[in-house]
Amino acid sequence: MKEYKNIKQDTKDTPKTEKTKMKFVEAMKECMKSKSVDSITVRMITEKCGMTRQTFYRNFLDKYDLINWYFDRILLESFERMGDGKTIYEGLVKKFQYIEEEKLFFAVAFRSDDQNSLKQHDFELILEFYCNLIEEKNGEKPSSDIMFMLEMYCRESITMTVKWVLGDIKVSDEELAKLLVRAMPRELAELFERLEILD
Repeated sequence: MKEYKNIKQDTKDTPKTEKTKMKFVEAMKECMKSKSVDSITVRMITEKCGMTRQTFYRNFLDKYDLINWYFDRILLESFERMGDGKTIYEGLVKKFQYIEEEKLFFAVAFRSDDQNSLKQHDFELILEFYCNLIEEKNGEKPSSDIMFMLEMYCRESITMTVKWVLGDIKVSDEELAKLLVRAMPRELAELFERLEILD
């Protein structure tokens, strides 16, 4: 599982590296307008942006790594808001606002069920972030009971986020954030209230 601290390091690229990676992201977005993630190849991406496969593989492990890198950039600011004393609600709203701006990209990306898919990546990142946040603010790792609730909550919140992105849930980003906060298991909500990060 990826550490939250590593997300910061992974997304702090040099301006040149960032520019190169964004060219691949833009090419991927173009491919996604007509194809599913699973049917897009690295060759298609590199041909679309006029760059070589070698350059692609210097920057990404595969197409899923590209998607996950871009998603990390979006999550970073919402995570930092919670880490800087903002609430879970505010962090979720920020995350959903970013996703809303890139709805086509994430609608296509979330449809993939590959083991390296964005759904799995999002789950791992948010679970690790909450675990680190609890440990940082509480001085100890989450108990096994809290971990069980946290894992269940994170998995289901990703499921509902995907449904929202795909248009199956028709609410605003603020309403979705409120629903997810209200759906939190009671003991988990009480812990986050004590840590002063719930709402």
